[in-house]
Amino acid sequence: MTLPETTERELLDTPVPTSVAASVPDERAVFFFAPLCGTCKLAEQMLAIVQEAPAAVPVVKLNINFAPVLRQRWKIASVPALVLLKDGRPVQTEYAMRSVTDLYELLRRDKR
Repeated sequence: MTLPETTERELLDTPVPTSVAASVPDERAVFFFAPLCGTCKLAEQMLAIVQEAPAAVPVVKLNINFAPVLRQRWKIASVPALVLLKDGRPVQTEYAMRSVTDLYELLRRDKR
C-alpha cells in the first residue's frame, strides 16, 4: 500500500466537519516529503505499514516543494515531517520517525 498523495489546495479546501460528522473528530495526518530525500522514502515505507492497521489515523503525503503556504503556516522546518491534524488544525509535528512501532503509537486513534 502506498500513501495517497494530495495537493496543498486540496488540504486548504477540505471542509471542517459539521453536525453529525462533528461527533467523529476529523483526525488525519499530513506527511511532508521531498522526492530526492532518502529518509523520506524510508519514513513513507514505515507509514504505509502503519496504515494497514485498522486503528491508524489516515495519512496523506504532500511534496513540500509544492506547498509553500502550508510549509510557512505550519512552520515545517525539515523533511520528513508528519503533522497530526485535529479538526483540520495542526496539533503536533513529528520529525523523527524512528520505527514502525513508534509511528503506530503516534497514529493510534484510541490513544488520541
